[in-house]
Amino acid sequence: ETLQRIVSTLVNKNDEIHNFIDMLNHTISNVQVNSSNAISELDEEFDGLYSVLHEMKGSMANTIQQEEARKIQALQDQLSQCSRALESSEELLELAVQSLDIKNPVELLEVENIDWIVTVASAFRLSLKPKVSDSMTHLMVDFALEKRMLQAVKFLPVPKAPEIDIAACLVADNCITVSWRMPEEDSRIDHFVLEYRKTNFDGLPRLKGEQHWELIDYIKATQYTLSGLKFDTKYMNLRVQACNKAVAGEYSDPVTLETKAFVFSLDSTTSHPNLKVEDTYVEWDPTGGKGQEKIKGKENKNSNTASPKRSMNSPRASARGSRDRFAGESYTVLGDTAVESGQHYWEVRAQKDCKSYSVGVTYRNPGKFDQLGKTNSSWCIHINNWLQTTFSAKHNNKAKTLDIPVPDRIGVYCDFDGGQLSFYNANSKALLHTFRTKFTQPLLPGFMIWCGGLTVSTGLQVPSAVKTLQKSENGLGGSTSSLNNIA
Repeated sequence: ETLQRIVSTLVNKNDEIHNFIDMLNHTISNVQVNSSNAISELDEEFDGLYSVLHEMKGSMANTIQQEEARKIQALQDQLSQCSRALESSEELLELAVQSLDIKNPVELLEVENIDWIVTVASAFRLSLKPKVSDSMTHLMVDFALEKRMLQAVKFLPVPKAPEIDIAACLVADNCITVSWRMPEEDSRIDHFVLEYRKTNFDGLPRLKGEQHWELIDYIKATQYTLSGLKFDTKYMNLRVQACNKAVAGEYSDPVTLETKAFVFSLDSTTSHPNLKVEDTYVEWDPTGGKGQEKIKGKENKNSNTASPKRSMNSPRASARGSRDRFAGESYTVLGDTAVESGQHYWEVRAQKDCKSYSVGVTYRNPGKFDQLGKTNSSWCIHINNWLQTTFSAKHNNKAKTLDIPVPDRIGVYCDFDGGQLSFYNANSKALLHTFRTKFTQPLLPGFMIWCGGLTVSTGLQVPSAVKTLQKSENGLGGSTSSLNNIA
């Protein structure tokens, strides 16, 4: 025994080392790939910087050229104005010089207004100061600060790994609310990434045999709620990473939250031959199994063996584990997992064209002609849509009419230890009926269907609203004893 324990320990240790070696090789490969990606991203960033600088240079050079053109145009306009004024002034000067030589008083009177002409001459109204300066110093640049900034450029700091606050995480109503915080304030963080995956291991994630991570990206807050989950595993691993504009940080230490719920499928080996069963869906099929069994019966008509319908050596009987399936009018199928303790919840939706169906529980190994609610070992609610709709609770072949509308989805709550079976409107969580008894054997979910189909939803936690109702429920919703008093 000691050697066996040593061998077992060494085998487990070897498996751990093999897994760790695989993880190291996987990490080396990731380092190479990520390094190449980092260089590519660096090239892109510098190319982008060069592009911005080139664009800025072109824009600033264009500004200088526009300023040059504006100043030259202003100076040329002023030069043209001065040239015209100079030409007019030279004409006046020649006229004035000629007037000095006039001796005849009569001729002199003819040019007596020459002083007025000179006064209004454009040369005397002309500004002899350039309109614009030849200086271009206002368009000079100094990139000393920018150079120092560029020289200070380093790799963007990688955000630190967030810390998941397990105490603030909540698992309820098939939803998981995850809360986390940063170890220190980081204003550069742009968003967070949440990853999760289902597992049956209550420990750190394992490299082999685990499902892939599911990703929720671009979370702006430090809290996120995963909703609409099916809790078909015992646990869920979660981890978070922080991201800035350029880089993602390391993932937080993964946490494992318990997400256990009651999961079962419909057991086709227990079903009536007229039922077609697929995992969590059952449909009434009057021509399915019967027709096939009749054909098999004809093939074996001349043989000495019993018909497949009754022979325990038939393939169907073997699959049932030497136990007859339901027959007659018991169009029933059972779940493949028993309730033996605790509180559990599942839901059922019927097709609109269903004529009759029942939803409930039963002890193991009911008789093949037994119908749900017609024995002292089964409890159910029954809906009959034939001609008119009737809604009732059934147990031990007694029924209690439920004078309430039939919901399109029915929730089933089973408290095995507390001896309680309750049915709810799955949408509003309104209580439909409650059975109270002491369960003495494991219970199997049971379903009866005639003309139509039923879809079962499992992997559901007991809803918070149902838990609240159970605390306040005082037995007014009906009981087994009330059914026993019905004739």
